[in-house]
Amino acid sequence: MGKTQTSRRRFLKKSAVAAGLVAAPPSLALAAEPAGAAEPTRSVLDNNSLESVLYGRRSRFVTTTREVEGRSHYDTPRIRPEPYRPSARTPLAELTGTITPTSLHFTTQHYYGIPDINPGEHTLLVEGLVERPLVFTMAELRRLPFVSRIHFLECVGNRPNPRAATVTGTHGRMGCSEWIGVPLSVLLNEVGLKNGASWVIAEAADRGKHTKSLPLAKALDDVLVAYGQNGEPVRPDHGYPLRLLVPGFEGIYNVKWLKRIKVVDQPYLSFQEHSRFLTPNPKTQRDAYDFGPNSVITQPSGSQELQGRGLHVISGLAWSGAGKVSRVEVSTDGGDTWQEAEVSGPVLPKAHTRFHLPWRWNGEEAVLQSRCLDERGQLQPSEEEYARYWGLTRGQLYGTIQSQLGYCNWIQPWKVSADGKVTNGLAPTDVVVDVHG
Repeated sequence: MGKTQTSRRRFLKKSAVAAGLVAAPPSLALAAEPAGAAEPTRSVLDNNSLESVLYGRRSRFVTTTREVEGRSHYDTPRIRPEPYRPSARTPLAELTGTITPTSLHFTTQHYYGIPDINPGEHTLLVEGLVERPLVFTMAELRRLPFVSRIHFLECVGNRPNPRAATVTGTHGRMGCSEWIGVPLSVLLNEVGLKNGASWVIAEAADRGKHTKSLPLAKALDDVLVAYGQNGEPVRPDHGYPLRLLVPGFEGIYNVKWLKRIKVVDQPYLSFQEHSRFLTPNPKTQRDAYDFGPNSVITQPSGSQELQGRGLHVISGLAWSGAGKVSRVEVSTDGGDTWQEAEVSGPVLPKAHTRFHLPWRWNGEEAVLQSRCLDERGQLQPSEEEYARYWGLTRGQLYGTIQSQLGYCNWIQPWKVSADGKVTNGLAPTDVVVDVHG
């Protein structure tokens, strides 16, 4: 420790001397540039401008963006009034680690647009079967005890897709962030619960008044009223200034632009439950909330290419709404044999876990796939096992909207051809119905 501190002091001392000899960067100078002066190159502007100093900017050589999708895009038929905000998927294959940058985190359900909310005027009402209904301002919420937790957030619209060319196309409706906020249990303790309270209803401030019902047991367990994401305030397309974070549950339960929590004695049939999430099949009913074990290989994956035979590293993400990932296995022969992959970094409950496995490719055709085992002992199913559970043919499986199937967590294979090109390993099918297609 002492040596490190000494070196740091020496560096700071030398820097201070240098600062007295070197002029400030031109981009920070307040004086106007002389007339006719040559315009700085784009790279200088990007890295040395005052804008870059104040809020940072990535390298001009990094161009990764989210992928716009679905019928909410302005170039495709509209299914809600004024859907002027497209949905977008996370570019999973281009990410490293487990935390999804906020600007690349998937975003959806913006059919009524994103509200422009002044945090100084925004309030959260907690009412219903409570002893003391209360209204919290943002300032008051920030005075309460808070927590910081890392959790994945996933749309029920995610599923393996035989027609998808990339892992973004199959699993891009998910991300993993550090969320900062007040446990909902703290707010419910402040208002006091009356006898008969068993559910809560969360309502958004968007023009569609997005509403979802949650079991009270879950609300008291690990639900957050979040105002921070990845070290900064939640951004507008993620619910600024306040959103619900419901770890392990379908993304649609994580109500954005949160304005009201009502404690009730039974679940309410909001638009979302009634329109797509209730079917006669009892397997889709209210006791099926937690996402099961899931995983997907992101490197190598669809549309990528192996540069020559020899050593490669297979890498991907595993997660479960039931808690921690216990083990991840990888197969390089289409599921005939499996090897346990190594986990990189900490394994956190209801969070993305990064796995990898060294693999020596011999230049022959191969089929890569992964499967996850969670701490409840649940093992990620194959496509065949999943279809058998539902009593569906393969065509019926892909012809059914995801939200009417429950969590579509069967294995996604990738096929490596002899020339190194990677394509979707699922057999073609005539119909693929997509809830956001």
